[in-house]
Amino acid sequence: MLQIDRRILTHFDFLLLLLIVPFMILSNYLIADVNPILAKKQLLYYAAGFTVFFITFLAPLREYKWIIPFLYWAGIVLLISVDIFGVSKLGAKRWLAIPFTHATIQPSEIFKPAFILMLAYLIQNNPPPKEGYNWKDFGKISFYILLPFALIAKEPDLGTALILLIIGFGVLFLVGVHWKIWATLVLVFMLFAPFAYKYVLHDYQKKRIEAFLSKKPSYHVQQSIIAIGSGGLTGKSENEATQTKLRFLPIATSDFIFAYFVERFGFFGAVMLVILYALLILHIFGDYYKLRGDFFSQVVAASIAIMLFTYMSVNIAMTIGLAPVVGVPLPLLSYGGSSFVMFMTLFGILEHLLAFRFRFLYNASHI
Repeated sequence: MLQIDRRILTHFDFLLLLLIVPFMILSNYLIADVNPILAKKQLLYYAAGFTVFFITFLAPLREYKWIIPFLYWAGIVLLISVDIFGVSKLGAKRWLAIPFTHATIQPSEIFKPAFILMLAYLIQNNPPPKEGYNWKDFGKISFYILLPFALIAKEPDLGTALILLIIGFGVLFLVGVHWKIWATLVLVFMLFAPFAYKYVLHDYQKKRIEAFLSKKPSYHVQQSIIAIGSGGLTGKSENEATQTKLRFLPIATSDFIFAYFVERFGFFGAVMLVILYALLILHIFGDYYKLRGDFFSQVVAASIAIMLFTYMSVNIAMTIGLAPVVGVPLPLLSYGGSSFVMFMTLFGILEHLLAFRFRFLYNASHI
């Protein structure tokens, strides 16, 4: 048994966990500055996240891959249920009430791991040929991407829907699709975009785009830019961070936590934070290349890296006025349990695929 444990630990990615820890420390430190009660709740989310991490790490995923389609379709059922039984908050119906409690769940968040596993399942069962997927295979996989995109966009939650779209087609780009397909899709997108803007987007989504394109940014973005500028090169002390302390900066612990971070730690701190994200993302992409030949594990690694990059880049661009304001948290830094637990679930799955990828050897007799 000791030999088995030692072999598993040999392939466990300890550096991945070490790269996550600084985000947790920074997040709780910043949240405690703004709201100590939320900081205590965040510690509970950390505990829940690591519990889920170890459960998914130890779960025999490779032996029970057949259950993945059931998880995917169960998630689709939950997304459909949102439209029928969903709870509305701030004009959006994205949540389901848990019976006999006051709590709610957001199916679009808990669906992401099932979505990524389904992508991995489909690509492993039908690997791309040397010249890339043809229209038939591309269309089949695209169906599993576009179905949840449509259901989540209808809630409306266009930000989350677009992230799933980017992950899905980003993975297909990496594993290989014939170039003529991409050229055709780009042309169709260019022709369809004006129609989508006029007839598909909701009024509030159009207003966000108009606010982004206007010369004067929205109030939220203005205060965010002021907070970032006031941080200077080295940042300010807790008491001098007036944009946050005087409540000018909205949602300082969540969507606009990057602005508060820069107000506290300045330009140099922002550069170090982006470097930290880059190290984490590049490290996961390193796992992607390490797993070459194992399409299932490669898709999971690539999906996590693409998701981290998309969340990070969209959130930062939003806070500095380079993207429309959408409800996308800064991964591993923004306050909240859904996003952190979701990422820890995915990290646990990736660690399992790395540590147990030679499992057939673990049961071999020791010579």
